[in-house]
Amino acid sequence: MFKSFLTVVSFVIMSAAALPAFAADTHGDKERKVDIERHRAMAKAHTDQAICLESGKKEEVCNKALQAACKGLAIGKDCGMKHVH
Repeated sequence: MFKSFLTVVSFVIMSAAALPAFAADTHGDKERKVDIERHRAMAKAHTDQAICLESGKKEEVCNKALQAACKGLAIGKDCGMKHVH
């Protein structure tokens, strides 16, 4: 009896965790266009970051420019991307 209760509780928790993924797939045209523009803006910010680094500027300077370009645009200080150094 207790084992079946745990199974039901686990199923409910996993189902609730999956809801945001299903909700993300239900974007309308307006939300989809906003998402596309955000991705383009993030890509531009990262391209500008690469150009900044290629120019020989210090990484700290380029990182500050990236953070400014991405403020309110992406999650985290790395503009939605993080890579290994």
